[in-house]
Amino acid sequence: MKIMVGGTFDPLHDGHKRLLSRSFQLAGPKGTVIIGLTSDRFASNKVHPVRPYEERRAELTRFIEESGFEADWSVEPLEDRFGSALKIDFDALIVSEETLPTAMEINTLRRKEGRRKVDIHQITCVLADDGRWISSTRIYRGEIDPHGRVIR
Repeated sequence: MKIMVGGTFDPLHDGHKRLLSRSFQLAGPKGTVIIGLTSDRFASNKVHPVRPYEERRAELTRFIEESGFEADWSVEPLEDRFGSALKIDFDALIVSEETLPTAMEINTLRRKEGRRKVDIHQITCVLADDGRWISSTRIYRGEIDPHGRVIR
C-alpha cells in the first residue's frame, strides 16, 4: 500500500509516533509511506514556535530509522493543508481525530478533480496522564512532556 501522512511533528511526541507507526504498519513491508512535513513558511501559521524544517526532518528521520520500519518512505515539504494528496495516486491517508476533517476535504476535492477517493484511517489521539490529548501546543506551554507526563 502507498500511504500518506502529514504534520509539523514539532516536537515529535508520542501521538506523532503512534500516527507514524500506524502508517508504516498499514503500508506493510513492501509498501511506501509518504510523509508531508510542514514547511517553514506553512508552519509559521502555528500558535507556538516551530523549529526549522531541517531540524524537524532530522528528528523524524532518526525516529523512523531507529524504529526499524520495513516500508520504503520519503519526506516531502508540505506547503499547505493538502500537499501532493490532490495530485498523486495513493491508497490511504492516516490521520488523527484532529485532522480527520482535512482528510474528508481531500477526498471531496479528489472526486471533483476526477481522482478516486482514498481510504481514511483515523487513529485515536494519545492521552496525557491528565486524560487530555498530547499536543505540541501543550508541550510548548510547559503543561506536559512529549510522553504526556504532566509538568504543572
